[in-house]
Amino acid sequence: MITATPRPAPQPHAPQPHASQSHALLAPTPSVRTARQDDAAALAELSRPFARSGALRERPASLYATHAADFLVTQVPGGPVDGCVGLRVHAGAPGEGRGPVGVLYNFCVAGHRQGHGVGAGLLRAALAVARVQSLGALFTATTGGGGLFLRHGFVPTTARLAPPAWAASLDPRRDARILRRTL
Repeated sequence: MITATPRPAPQPHAPQPHASQSHALLAPTPSVRTARQDDAAALAELSRPFARSGALRERPASLYATHAADFLVTQVPGGPVDGCVGLRVHAGAPGEGRGPVGVLYNFCVAGHRQGHGVGAGLLRAALAVARVQSLGALFTATTGGGGLFLRHGFVPTTARLAPPAWAASLDPRRDARILRRTL
């Protein structure tokens, strides 16, 4: 007597990921969260190369600790902070009929994470927070081209339309471009 062991029917072969894709499939997904005071040193360290290049203002770690709630950060589980952006709310000017607006500042992504969607993820998260807070617009200043902001609906504007205290704090020697997005 011959016995046979049942075998599952052959399955069609799924396409195998390209070698460059297989690493992405195994890489942990970064998440965005609100910064904590204990992130202050990591935020200062992440920002330092951008401050040295002139893209950001130098800020002490104590500022990051004091204003930690302003910041969204991204990191893979167990990894270092790979990106950050501050969102400061400014009240509308009395008598102008405008509600509160936000200012994005200190936006930076670690060099090894640039070009991988980290900045876009941070910007989408900041836009979502701004909507939840019912902000009428977001402003930012950039010494670069601003391509990421422009791709997400920001347009060039003037300091006259920006929150006065923030606009007055901009260093004219940096020749920053002011961008705005209505929400």
